[in-house]
Amino acid sequence: MIDHEKKPLVILTGPTAVGKTALSIALAKRIDGEIISADSVQVYRGMDIGSAKIKKEEMEGVPHHLIDIMEPTIAFNITLFQQLAKEAMGKIYEKGRIPILTGGTGFYIQSVLYAIDFTDNGENHEIRARLEELAAKEGAEALHARLFDVDPEAAAAIHTNNIKRTIRALEFYELTKTKISSHNQVQRENVSPYRFCYFVLNDDRDRIYANIDRRVDLMMEEGLVSEVSSLLQMGCTKDMVSMQALGYKEIAEALTGECTMEDAVYRIKRDTRHFAKRQLTWFRREKDVIWIDKKEYDHDTKRILDRMISDMKERKVITAS
Repeated sequence: MIDHEKKPLVILTGPTAVGKTALSIALAKRIDGEIISADSVQVYRGMDIGSAKIKKEEMEGVPHHLIDIMEPTIAFNITLFQQLAKEAMGKIYEKGRIPILTGGTGFYIQSVLYAIDFTDNGENHEIRARLEELAAKEGAEALHARLFDVDPEAAAAIHTNNIKRTIRALEFYELTKTKISSHNQVQRENVSPYRFCYFVLNDDRDRIYANIDRRVDLMMEEGLVSEVSSLLQMGCTKDMVSMQALGYKEIAEALTGECTMEDAVYRIKRDTRHFAKRQLTWFRREKDVIWIDKKEYDHDTKRILDRMISDMKERKVITAS
């Protein structure tokens, strides 16, 4: 039974380099929607090339939210994302339009779709300070290994370089003696307050991997090294949340002489492929997902859009016309 009191929401996600950005623009134009970025790096000003941030001309007049809203020296987190996304959705609804949550950060999407409650996650500055000191001494991989020992499910969902989330998961475990992955699983059982379609765009693995390699090569051609250098010059450091992002950490290490630039590029490509694999693992665990395999539609955008529109009408996310 469709609950018409619920507001509509469309989600378009999938692994990195699968083609979400172009499809989201076409979709927004078809359904009179506005796009909310569910990307943990595109929120930062000055981090354009390495995050594959959409350019103004590529937006084709479609309004975008949660892009270029924070300085890279500020630690962005999921609680803040949830708050800002809800605020953006409210403005979109006031215009009579439909919000399209687009990006590859699965936990961000989940936090909005199922209204996950973060208020009972507890904080302890003493524990956090100790874990931060441990990370500084032993490194991100050692800290991540500790998380794997107590909560392998959480460790699988958190990138090794994401020290902030690793610390958060370890802090939660020490405070509650329960896994943060178990807590999140309970929250996943929430009933969504929205009428929604949750689309996951996918493609052949080899094609995605080839797209990743081409994207990284293009980033280098467009000036990723200069972008990272500028961030370092303005005071960003490798241990900041923003600079832990794929592409930025590796180039920063090359610029400070910790590795060669050739090795940095190799690691960016390798780790981005691993990231895409983890993204797909995350989305396969999610409920109520509609998978859109591009090869089934011969990579024809119009056919893919027609399928999506049909699903949205069926679920009453948009009205049939």
